[in-house]
Amino acid sequence: MVEPRIFMIAAFGVALVLAVALERKLARFSLSLPMVYVLAGFLITLLPVDLPSLNPASDSFDALTLEYVTEFIVIVSLASAGIAIDRPVSWTNWGQIWPMLAVAMPLTIAGVAFLGWWALALTPASAILLGAALAPTDPVLARSVQVGPPMQDERNDVRFSLTVEAGLNDGLAFPFTYLAIAAIGMTSLGNWTLEWAGFDLVWRIAAGLAIGWAIGRIGGWYVFEFEADTPMDEFEEEGPRYQTREGLVVLGTLLSAYAIAELIEGYGFLAVFVAGVVARQLENRSEYHRISHHFIDQLEHIVLILVLLGFGMMLGSGVLDALTWPAALIGLALIFILRPISGMLGLARCGLHTYGKFAIAFLGVRGMGSIYYLAYGQNAGDFQGLDVLWATVSFAILVSIVVHGLLAGPLVRFVERGGYHVDHTGEDIYREGEVEEAKAAQ
Repeated sequence: MVEPRIFMIAAFGVALVLAVALERKLARFSLSLPMVYVLAGFLITLLPVDLPSLNPASDSFDALTLEYVTEFIVIVSLASAGIAIDRPVSWTNWGQIWPMLAVAMPLTIAGVAFLGWWALALTPASAILLGAALAPTDPVLARSVQVGPPMQDERNDVRFSLTVEAGLNDGLAFPFTYLAIAAIGMTSLGNWTLEWAGFDLVWRIAAGLAIGWAIGRIGGWYVFEFEADTPMDEFEEEGPRYQTREGLVVLGTLLSAYAIAELIEGYGFLAVFVAGVVARQLENRSEYHRISHHFIDQLEHIVLILVLLGFGMMLGSGVLDALTWPAALIGLALIFILRPISGMLGLARCGLHTYGKFAIAFLGVRGMGSIYYLAYGQNAGDFQGLDVLWATVSFAILVSIVVHGLLAGPLVRFVERGGYHVDHTGEDIYREGEVEEAKAAQ
C-alpha cells in the first residue's frame, strides 16, 4: 500500500518536471497547462490510494488551508504582474483600465448577485459573496494573456489591459466581500452600509494605494541607490551587476507591502500590485526588473502547479455535488454573457478597435482569486448555502479554464496579428496600416 504522503510528493515532483515541456507543447494545440493539471488532479482522486478529501464546502480546515495557499499565490502573481508593467502611469496611458474597474466589474458583481438571489434563492449576503468572488479577473490563471516579462516587448493593449485589470480589481472585489460579511443577518439598509462605504470602500482602498506607493518608492531606492552601489567583490566591473538572488529583495519588499497594508486595514493585494508598478517605473529599463521577474515567475509557477492539482482533487472530492442546473447556468452566463457585455459597455467610449474591446471583455479569466474570496468569506462569516456557493464558483472556474484555455491564445494572436493595439504612449492605433491615417485625422 502506497503511503498517501509519499504518493503526493512524487506526483508533485513529476508535475514540476513535466511542466515546462508540457507548456511549450500544449501551446501548439491551443491548450493550456491548467487544463491538463486540473484533469490530473481529478484523476489522482480515482486511484486506489487513500488520499485525503479536499472539500471546503464540508470541511472548515480545508477552507482555511485554501484561503492561505491561494492568498500566497495571488500575492506572488500580483508581484509578477506589477513588475512586468512598463507603461508609465497616467490617465491617458491607462485610460482603458478605469472603465473596466468602474463600470464592468460592478455590473458583473450586481449581475451575478442578482442571479444568485433569483435563481438559487440565496440570501442577500450569500448572493453578494458569490458576485464578489466571481467578478474579478484572476491574476494567476490570466498569466497566459498578460504582458510578457520586462523588456520583451509583449505590450499590446489587450495584454496590458488584462494584466492591470487583474492587478487592480481586488480593490473592488474585496469591498464587496466585506459587504457580504456585513450583510449577514441584515434585512434592511442602515448605518452599517454607510460604515461599509466609508471604511471598506474608501479607507481600505486609499490605504492600499498609499502603502503600495510608499513601499514601491522605498524598495526602488534600496535597490537602485543603495544596493546597486554596494560592490559584490573587489573584482566587480564598473556598474551594478545583478543575479537571480536579487529577486529575494523584491519578493520580500512586496510581501512587506502586503503585510503593512493589512496591518493598517488596507487592501494588501492592491498594495502589492501598486508597489510592483511603482518600483518598475524607477529605472524602467534596468536589468534588475527582468531578473527579479524571472525569480518571482518561477516561484509562482511552482505554487500554481500545486494549486491546480489541488483544484482537480477538489473536483474529485465532491465539491460539485451540490451543482444544480440553475447554478451551472449562472457559471455559463458569467463567462459568455455577463462579463463580455459588461466589458463591452465599460469600453464603449474607449478608442480601441472593436476586436480589441471584445478580446478584453471576453478574456476575464476566473480562477484562484475566486477561491480565495469565497474561502475568506466562509472563514469570516456564517454564510448560508456554502455547498451551492462552492459548487457554482468551482464550476465557473472549470468552465473558464476550459473555454479561455482553448480560445485565449487564438484570440490574442488574432488581435496581435491584426494590429488592433495601442502604442506605448497610449496613442490609439486601430490597424498597422492605418497609423498614419489616424495621426493625420488628429
